[in-house]
Amino acid sequence: MDHVEAMQLALDQARLAAAHDDVPVGAVVLSPTGEVVGRGHNRREIDADPTAHAEVIALREAASAAGTWRLDGHTLVVTLEPCAMCAGAVLASRIPRLVIGAWDERAGATGSRWDLVRDARLGAQVEVISGLLAQPSTDLLTAFFSARR
Repeated sequence: MDHVEAMQLALDQARLAAAHDDVPVGAVVLSPTGEVVGRGHNRREIDADPTAHAEVIALREAASAAGTWRLDGHTLVVTLEPCAMCAGAVLASRIPRLVIGAWDERAGATGSRWDLVRDARLGAQVEVISGLLAQPSTDLLTAFFSARR
């Protein structure tokens, strides 16, 4: 599966989050061979869990599928730039590649506001590919927040 197809699946996940009134962020993890091995969407509201971000859920599922917490060679595809917690999870799981839809200028920690995943002080060297299907990702978020104002 290529990154565009994976982002389409992540957008589907984001729509699931919006369906239960959570911020529409979705993520998928691709194995080194391109198979989807993890999926997640924000579940903070429905699970009453502040750590139930799309990325964390997808990484947990991928680690379970791999039988190890080390996700060397995997790719995380997410509709919105990860926050500091999720950037830390990327580093902890040893994900070498991150594909982002929209930037998060307010809380992004993988290139916009901060760049934890490429911070040499942390020994981090994650490849970041940004802007993939950014407009549909942004449109989902804009519609979600507009409906709440």
